[in-house]
Amino acid sequence: MGRTRTRSPQRAGAAASVRRRRQESGRSGWHPMAGLRSVLSGRSVAGQVFFLLLVMVLVLVVAAVVALVLQVQRDSTQEARNRSLAVAETFANAPGTIEALESPDPTAVLQPRAEAARERSHVDFVVVLNTDGIRYTHPRPDRIGKQFVGTLEPALAGEPVVEEIDGTIGRLVQAVVPVEDPDGKVVGLVSAGITLENVGGAAEAQLPLVLGAAAAALALATGGAALISRRLRHQTHGLGPHEMTRMYEHHDAVLHAVREGVMILDGDGTLLLANDEARRLFSLPEDAEGRHVRDLGLDPDTTELLSSGRTATDEVFPVGERLLAVNQRPTDPAGRHRGSVTSVRDTTELRALSGRAEESRERLNMLYDAGVGIGTSLDVARTAQELSDLAVPRFADFVTVDLFESVLAGGQPDAAAALRRTARTGVDEDAPLYPRDHQIRFVESSPHGRSLATGRAVLEPRLDEAPGWQAQDKERSAQVVEYGIHSLITVPLRAGSMTLGVVSFWRSRKPVPFDEEELALAEELVARAAVSIDNARRYTREHSMAVTLQRSLLPRTLPEQNALEIAYRYLPAQAGVGGDWFDVLPLSGARVALVVGDVVGHGLHAAATMGRLRTAVHNFSALDLPPGELLALLDELVGRIDQDEAQDEHVAPVIGATCLYAVYDPVSRRCAVARAGHPPPALVRPDGHVEFPDVPAGPPLGLGGLPFESAELELPEGSRLVLYTDGLVEDRAHDIDVGLERLREALAGAGESPEETCRAVVEARRPAKAADDIALIVARTRALSAGRIAEWPVPSDPAAVGEVRAAVTRKLAEWGLDELTFGTELILSELVTNAIRHGGAPIQVRMLYERHLICEVYDSSSTAPHLRYATMTDEGGRGLFLVAQLAERWGTRYLPAGKVIWAEQTLPESPGAMS
Repeated sequence: MGRTRTRSPQRAGAAASVRRRRQESGRSGWHPMAGLRSVLSGRSVAGQVFFLLLVMVLVLVVAAVVALVLQVQRDSTQEARNRSLAVAETFANAPGTIEALESPDPTAVLQPRAEAARERSHVDFVVVLNTDGIRYTHPRPDRIGKQFVGTLEPALAGEPVVEEIDGTIGRLVQAVVPVEDPDGKVVGLVSAGITLENVGGAAEAQLPLVLGAAAAALALATGGAALISRRLRHQTHGLGPHEMTRMYEHHDAVLHAVREGVMILDGDGTLLLANDEARRLFSLPEDAEGRHVRDLGLDPDTTELLSSGRTATDEVFPVGERLLAVNQRPTDPAGRHRGSVTSVRDTTELRALSGRAEESRERLNMLYDAGVGIGTSLDVARTAQELSDLAVPRFADFVTVDLFESVLAGGQPDAAAALRRTARTGVDEDAPLYPRDHQIRFVESSPHGRSLATGRAVLEPRLDEAPGWQAQDKERSAQVVEYGIHSLITVPLRAGSMTLGVVSFWRSRKPVPFDEEELALAEELVARAAVSIDNARRYTREHSMAVTLQRSLLPRTLPEQNALEIAYRYLPAQAGVGGDWFDVLPLSGARVALVVGDVVGHGLHAAATMGRLRTAVHNFSALDLPPGELLALLDELVGRIDQDEAQDEHVAPVIGATCLYAVYDPVSRRCAVARAGHPPPALVRPDGHVEFPDVPAGPPLGLGGLPFESAELELPEGSRLVLYTDGLVEDRAHDIDVGLERLREALAGAGESPEETCRAVVEARRPAKAADDIALIVARTRALSAGRIAEWPVPSDPAAVGEVRAAVTRKLAEWGLDELTFGTELILSELVTNAIRHGGAPIQVRMLYERHLICEVYDSSSTAPHLRYATMTDEGGRGLFLVAQLAERWGTRYLPAGKVIWAEQTLPESPGAMS
């Protein structure tokens, strides 16, 4: 779409005057010769265009000629190389060449052949040489028998050589090829050469075409320049360059001198012209002319008026901080040319009466927003950031919040300690203020130091005249002032009698400094934020205490054992600490117990209850009870705890505690599992298959009245047993079945090691905002090899004790544990003797070589022996005393059909890995 250029009244009058003068003098017509003279004259625009085109054509012609010559030279050289090599190879391989070389007079035979070949192939010479480089042939007979000039070594080695040299006949290319007999021996050489002049000449043939094209381009350029000159004279109504320059100078001087904004737009709303005042009032960009008014960033009402082109008289529009009175008229009332002229006056003084009311309303709105938008979370740093975000840019250009380090941790502020920049917000990111997380100690003379010392706000209207502020950091202070920040308000963050930190409001864009009214607003704004920051500080303190308690109650390291390879994760809830826990407990007989529990709820009470239950599980596990019986004792304990706490109305009962207890035996590779209201374990088979074993679900702990059933699982070596709390599989948006299925998918795609499994499960299942704790433990099973297990049945005969000692001695020697022979014989002698005397058949002895040397004696009696101190007159009662002295630890484990008395001894050195 073309644009209609609109002329101002001044420009139109000047053009009409000049046109009348030229009509009167008879010079208004256009003649071809005059146009040509205008073209050839460098003073006109057309003449300048002509000379520019002429230079471009000449450059292109020269470039084409140079490129043509270079290309011809390259092609000539390549043609000379190819032709000389082809002629030399053809002559060398021609029939009779080898026989001629071996004849008594090679020159007589080869000279006519060489000259004939030279004339037919249009080369300058064909020379046959012997292996010493002596010529047999040459176009000039006087050269025959003389030494050949050129490189011969590659040809003597059987490789042709082509080179470019300066010879007596000019610049030439010659090729030397070997003449080989049937055995591959070089018996002579053939050289062919041609001068570059004989293969050139293409450039001269093409130069007339290039020059003709250049002449045609020059003629077209001349005609085009003449046409442009005619169009320019027509559009400028016959005004010459000097006249137009003078007219535009007068026009610009008047247009930009007036204190009223003027804008000219064409019919489609494109800005054609804007004077300096219009640019200032509308804050137009530098490249505003030529752009549509919708792209100039004006307010919608102003944009609608300017783009409509309608007539307007003193219509008032708020533009930024100004009130502008706008007048608009079409450029041609007859409607033949669409467009409009707009004049603008600044009437900001009219806002003087309503300005204060507007400012008061804005301040009330900001205080209301502060009450709603500050303190949305109980995080100290986030609350401070909400304060700074609210005040920028509505009140200040930059806001910083500096808090004492102890406040960020939830403690009491320490006036002697340093502050940390907790929040910073600004209209620009490159301001030279201290960055976030920077540690600061304010000097006493600075506004911040005075606010912290006195507890009152400080106003510094001009920072470049504030020596106390500049003493804080002279170099950075100079950078701040140079950046344009010129005014400052500091307000202490006070909560009661405590000063938590200081808030700073900085101004740069608005030239007017802060005043006393704005100081009062800043104090009110900070006072409202201080309440929220103090609440967040108190919550942080309570939360830190609860987290510390919970961390102290959870296991810090896992005990050493060989039956399971274990990895674990504990992820606290976002809202606060909970009651999830886990444990790994080594048991007798190389077995290991895994326990995962959950006390429903959050806070200190849940964490303390979790600690009590974890301690109870530790104590009950020492009894070597089956999982179901241990959960029954734990259920009874929770019931007693609820009864005790029911008398205190401020303490909630422990209803909702759950637990899963599993015992894995690396000898039998079986695992006994029982659960009390807890999600079932997951089992990953060695082949990667994931399943959830059917473990009977007992009631949560504390309800009482129902027994807990155990399930026996047979786990191949390398299986992964996954125990977890409900926070991993339950959320408000999905049912637990969905969570279990997602857990199955995560386990199926996890790596084989427990650590990789934990990582994959947590990454796949952890929600963005966890509402509950998550405890996860992954145990990969190992098996105790048969070579580390020794078993013997023992008859109910005291004489069998000697056979047991002998068998034990042999097995210890086989294991390389001779140092333990004496103690082991004594321990088993006493235990086997007690089983024969006081137990029941069958009796069996088992030794396990694991992290310890474990000796076990099984009998069918359920009567447990007791350790006692025998007096001097007692004939017996010293056996278990000796066992307790020799063993690191010992005990009794009850089975459904009897008992096992066991004793562990420390190995003389670390045992090998379980195989």
